[in-house]
Amino acid sequence: MVLLTRPVLYSSQNPIYMLRYLFSALFSLFLFSACSQDLDSVQGLAIGDQAPLPTLQNEEGQSISLSEALKKGPIVLVFYRGQWCPYCNRHLSALEAIRDSLEMEGAQLFAISPEKPEYLQEMQEKTEAGFSLLYDSAYQTIIAYNLAFLPSAGTRFKYNTILGAKLSEAHGDERELLPVPATFLIDQEGIIRWRHFDPDYTQRSDPSEVLEALRAL
Repeated sequence: MVLLTRPVLYSSQNPIYMLRYLFSALFSLFLFSACSQDLDSVQGLAIGDQAPLPTLQNEEGQSISLSEALKKGPIVLVFYRGQWCPYCNRHLSALEAIRDSLEMEGAQLFAISPEKPEYLQEMQEKTEAGFSLLYDSAYQTIIAYNLAFLPSAGTRFKYNTILGAKLSEAHGDERELLPVPATFLIDQEGIIRWRHFDPDYTQRSDPSEVLEALRAL
């Protein structure tokens, strides 16, 4: 009896397998390079750039499409480090105070961090934010906005032990990347019309300036 066998598709001799492996390796290398930049090399997307508008999970685990949200009006998009950061807490609380004014101007407010939905819920409780907080799984949006950087080992140790950040656990990713805190105003064409970007994490967008920029659209 002759036994017929199928070709082993995952064999290293298979050219399709080799191409897929090469592509995967190059893509991983690209992500590693994009995510491992020093803070000094992070610039953020510029005014006039097209804004990436992904679909992300909110604090309740529901999918929120930013591209669909944009059809309803301009978007104020805020990037913050996490619920463990006192500056982030104060900033989101200050933005909550102008949320009604933003909505009266037809805008929507969203805040993105690399923390999972359960940590977004903690942030929502701390700040009483009435707007959606979004989970950036695998740092994809933070990288797309050129905000991702790797803090030093000493800084990460301080955040994890003193501030209770638990970055690996909260992010679900051992890379422990963080975003430079930033605010972007995106018009209905998907173009960034105003931004606040400062590598100094203590410096955040002024809510009154956000409103002024929105009214100038």
